[in-house]
Amino acid sequence: QVQLVESGGGVVQAGGSLRLSCAASGRTFIPYSMGWFRQAPGKEREFVAAISWSGTNTRYGDSVKGRFTISRDNAKNTMYLQMNSLKLEDTAVYNCAASPRSVIPPSTSDAYSSWGQGTQVTVSS
Repeated sequence: QVQLVESGGGVVQAGGSLRLSCAASGRTFIPYSMGWFRQAPGKEREFVAAISWSGTNTRYGDSVKGRFTISRDNAKNTMYLQMNSLKLEDTAVYNCAASPRSVIPPSTSDAYSSWGQGTQVTVSS
């Protein structure tokens, strides 16, 4: 099992940027993909982005393509989400997650077995 802790959330004006981090601990020697999901009040959980163990394969949700960039540094056991051109609709709790499917990063939450507690991102007008 991998333990995950997110950081970097906060309040930012529309059009601004934030970088989220997800630090992993525990069984980090096992290859795993990592992903970001978000959930806004009253809405279902939404896939944001995911990255394979090697970092070679990435995928993004349609609503964030071209604005968000996912990356990871395995030497630091940390994943990042650079969020640019933030919109009001990006406001949500962002959770990072780890999946044993290490080559093709999944976009569905049921493929992820470890989850962080989440970090709040609020975009203001």
